[in-house]
Amino acid sequence: MQAIILGAGTVGTWIADLLCRARHSVTVIDTNPEEVRRINAELDVRAIHGSGSQSTVLFQADICGADICLAVTGDDEVNIVAASMAKALGARRAIARVYAPAFRDMSTFDYQQHFNIDRLLSLEQLSATELARSIRNPGSIPLEHFARGQLEVYELTVAIKAPAVGKPLRELKLSHGVRIGSISRQGRRWIAGGEDEIHAGDSISLIGFPKDVAEARAQFAPESTRVPRRNVIIAGGGETGYHLAQSLNKSEYRILILDEDPQRCEHLATLLPSATVVTANANRRSVLEDEGVGKADYFVACTGNDENNIMAGVEARELGAHKVLAVVGRPDYANVVAKLGIDVAVSERDAVARQVMGFMNDGPIISQSQLPEGSIGVYEIEIDEDVPVTKAPLMQLPLSGRCLIAAIMRDGFVRVPTAKDQLRLGDVIVALIDQNTLDSTISLFKVG
Repeated sequence: MQAIILGAGTVGTWIADLLCRARHSVTVIDTNPEEVRRINAELDVRAIHGSGSQSTVLFQADICGADICLAVTGDDEVNIVAASMAKALGARRAIARVYAPAFRDMSTFDYQQHFNIDRLLSLEQLSATELARSIRNPGSIPLEHFARGQLEVYELTVAIKAPAVGKPLRELKLSHGVRIGSISRQGRRWIAGGEDEIHAGDSISLIGFPKDVAEARAQFAPESTRVPRRNVIIAGGGETGYHLAQSLNKSEYRILILDEDPQRCEHLATLLPSATVVTANANRRSVLEDEGVGKADYFVACTGNDENNIMAGVEARELGAHKVLAVVGRPDYANVVAKLGIDVAVSERDAVARQVMGFMNDGPIISQSQLPEGSIGVYEIEIDEDVPVTKAPLMQLPLSGRCLIAAIMRDGFVRVPTAKDQLRLGDVIVALIDQNTLDSTISLFKVG
C-alpha cells in the first residue's frame, strides 16, 4: 500500500520505518531539509522537502494515489489542515496526530467530522487507554479507539447467584444502549448470540454507553459481590495522566494525582473534581511514603520521562504497591523494566504502531485490531451504497454467531444498534467478527 507521512520527527520516522519494514511504499514530507536528507540516507523511503499543508507538495508526493496519509508533525493545526487537504485531494484515508484535548472534545466542536478526517490520534490518550485497560480489564475488547471514544467496554465475571445465570441472552432485559459483545468460557471466547445461555463463571464483555453499562452490570454481579473501590496513584499530571484519571470510573476507583507544577495541579483539580491532586515530586521516596503508595492497588508512573518513571516505579514496588505500571518509550528499556518489578510497561510508539498497522486495509475496512484471546477481530467498516448489508434490517442479515455490530456512527452521532436497525450509505460501524468467517462476512459489506 502507498503511505504518505507528514513530519519526519521521532514519531514520523518510527512510523516510516515500521511501514517500510512491512513492505509498504512510503513517502515522507518535512519542512526541515536536514531531516529530509537524514530520512533519505537512513530509510528505504522517498523523502520530500516542503510543507504538507501545501497542495503542490502533496501533489508532488502523489497524494491522489495514496492509500493513507498520516499527518504527525509537531503542530496540531498543521496536522488537521494537511490531513483534511489530503483527504479532499484523493487520499483514501487521512489521520492527524493532535496533542491539545480541545481537538478531541466533541462537546464544543467536532473537528474530525468537520474536516473530514478519518481519525484524530493522540499518543498520550493511546498510552492512557493502554494503562486503563491494564487496570480495569487486561483482556477486554479494545474499543476505546473506535466509535469516537463514546462507548465503554466492561469485562466482568458472572457471579454464581447473578439474576442472568441460566438465561439465554434474548431473555435478558437489557437497555437499548448496551450489548453483550463476547463470552469467554473454559479458555474459549466467542461472539455472543441470542441463544447463548449465561453460566456462572463466564467472562462477558458489556459494550455500550457508560450509564447503560453500569445499569446492566447488576444482572451479572449482584451488589454483594461488587469489588470495593480501589486506590490508584498517578505520578504525572500531563495529558497521559489526565486521560487515565478521566477514563477510570470514580465509583470504582479513588484517584490521587502527583505533579510538581502548581498551575497544572490547579487545572487538573478543576477538570477532575472527583480526584485528589497534590503538588509534589513523585520521584521522592518521602513523598510516596506520605501519600500512602505502599497501600495503593495501582501505582502508575507517567511523568513524561522514562528514567523518572522507572525510578518512581521501583520505589513504589519497594514500598508495597500491589501493581506498578509505567510509560516507558525507549525500546532498549523493554527488557529491564520487568526485572525491576514493574508489572506493565506501556510504550507510546508501540501503541501508535498498532493503530497505524490497523489502518493498512483494503476495501471497506477502515481499521482493525485483534482481541487478546480467541479468534475475534474488532473492525471499523464504512458502509457503501448497494452493499448486501443495506438490503434488510440487522435481524434479517446472516450475521448471528459470526458478526456482532456493536455501534453505528451516523451523521456525527454514535449509538448502539437494535435488531430493527438498517444500515445505509455513509454509516460507519464497529463490528466484532469471527476470524474463521472473515471472508464471507466482509463480502456482505462489498459491492457486487
